[in-house]
Amino acid sequence: MPSSASLQAVVLTALVALGLTACRGSLQLTPSDADVVLSRQTLDAPDPGQPGPYAVRTLYYGSGTDRNRPEYRDSVTITTEPVDARKLVDLGSSARSRNEYWGFTPEEFPINARVWYPDGDGPFPLALVVHGNHDMRDFSDPGYDYLGELLASRGIILASVDMNFINGGIRQENDGRGWLLLEHLRAWAGFNADPDNPFGGKVDMTRLAVMGHSRGGEAAPVAAAFNRLSRYPDDASLEFDFGFDIRAVVSIAPVDGQYLPTGRPMPLEDVDYLVFHGSHDGDVTSFHGLRIWDRLTYSPGTDHFKSAIYMYRANHGQWNSVWNSFDNGPRSPRILDLRYLVPPADQRRFAELYVTAFLEASLKGERQWLSMFRDHRVIGQWLPESMYVTRLQHSSFRPLATFEEDVDVTTGSADGVTLRGDSLATWREERLLLRSSNRATTSASQENQALRVAWNNRLAGPDTTRMGPTARFELSLPTGLAQEWELGAEHALELSLSATERLPRPRALPDEEGADEDERDGDGSDRAGGRSRPDPDAPKPPVDLSVEIEDRSGATASVPLSDYGPIRRPLEIHVLRRTDLDTRDPSELVLQSYHIPLTDFTERSPALDLDAIAAVRLVFDRAVAGEVLVDDVGFSAMDEDFWRARIR
Repeated sequence: MPSSASLQAVVLTALVALGLTACRGSLQLTPSDADVVLSRQTLDAPDPGQPGPYAVRTLYYGSGTDRNRPEYRDSVTITTEPVDARKLVDLGSSARSRNEYWGFTPEEFPINARVWYPDGDGPFPLALVVHGNHDMRDFSDPGYDYLGELLASRGIILASVDMNFINGGIRQENDGRGWLLLEHLRAWAGFNADPDNPFGGKVDMTRLAVMGHSRGGEAAPVAAAFNRLSRYPDDASLEFDFGFDIRAVVSIAPVDGQYLPTGRPMPLEDVDYLVFHGSHDGDVTSFHGLRIWDRLTYSPGTDHFKSAIYMYRANHGQWNSVWNSFDNGPRSPRILDLRYLVPPADQRRFAELYVTAFLEASLKGERQWLSMFRDHRVIGQWLPESMYVTRLQHSSFRPLATFEEDVDVTTGSADGVTLRGDSLATWREERLLLRSSNRATTSASQENQALRVAWNNRLAGPDTTRMGPTARFELSLPTGLAQEWELGAEHALELSLSATERLPRPRALPDEEGADEDERDGDGSDRAGGRSRPDPDAPKPPVDLSVEIEDRSGATASVPLSDYGPIRRPLEIHVLRRTDLDTRDPSELVLQSYHIPLTDFTERSPALDLDAIAAVRLVFDRAVAGEVLVDDVGFSAMDEDFWRARIR
């Protein structure tokens, strides 16, 4: 018979479990549209998430003296020399205890990594991946084993870099993490040049990638930027002499702004870039990588692309097989509602698909998967069942309007482009926000301007079926611009867009045009007119619109935007067990990219003259009312690999 103490323990456990269940309640999720959006598979190519033809081998390189990591003490195949990181990493008040634990100081940081590599002669491309911040005693570098095994089987070397010794409670060390990645590349150059090294002559140092997760996701772009500099921005006495052929950068759920050289965001240019983030990230709670994506620039005439992907119900830790569901360490199950998350295998399956396809294209020239970055629907049968928001921009993109350059809402980004709204309830340009601020910068800005337009084609009055003129927004091109840009059948019209929750009120009747604005609610109700306010919890109607092109002769053609990707409102997010603790915005604003081949317009109107395009219009004729945010309207000339598969 159990003791009284045992019975008390059982009762207490049951009461705690009951209390936690009561706190959690039912799941609050945006209804999934995966059964429709992911219902087709039009990309005819091998699954990039499947193992390749190479047997996989592993080894460790490192100091050979690590007191806490036997793999970097007893199992190193290649012994490396330490590096002096004193000018980049400050351990602060914890220096003594940390130095005692690790047995070394920043003056002698080790160059340690575990490597997965193909069993073959090579030379093979090389990718480095670095973890983010975590308990320094809960070692993070083994957590990318699933990527290492896959990439090595497909002919790409992956080294998972050990930086656990700068994990923990220190801050503003991401410049150090980026610099250490470059010091690893320096070590690899030495490995490759040494005929007696296991990697002698087996590494293609002209095909390199740097990748990172969390703080490592900021460190990877920092490394790519430092790679082009001759001196350290924060202390010019430290010279840089890197200059490696870094072609590709991957950021997994990155932070941004923890390192601000000279107080400014770190610039990035002329690399292929992939960033992805989960909606239910309980650590980096906003998609900070959108800022890195947006400030990446390309030189004219280069062939690069950047892709940003938002995965619904993915968290922070499941990208790393060590961290898994625990976004804030082992105590996090007490506060996180893990029921919202996709299974770990699904989350890592997504990473396998996109990281592999990205590196195959960027490092190996295997471009048959590029369509999946333009429109994720083309790989509907490969993707885990969830919802995705995707952005893609090619270096050939030429903007008509990015809404960044000035405060004049009537001018575009290209010289002579003018903007005009007709019958709109709202027309303004504004800074986009993240759902929460970055702890390092206290900024919730996406550091990106966009256009906000709202419409309601109904006319107010007792008969609300009466319609006014269809609302529209127009971008007018100056004479000769289409010809100067040589627009033609190989080009596509691009824009990024998201619907919002707002439904503006019906338009005033002509005799109400002068009505006092104070008499009207901003959500579309009219207090003075006696109409009831809309129910904020009522389902919102779907949003769609037409995209129209007109040439100088007056010929026009239009297509439904929804043919080129789902048009969604922001996805609902609840991360914590207790809703009263989760004070962040319950959604993240992530714009979806749409790419419309100009030939789709000429199929509908063969007389349309593409080198005489006079106007591009958003025509709000497919939903009576709604509001959208719009950005980056322009033209690109992506090659045929991006169009290998389409949803028609």
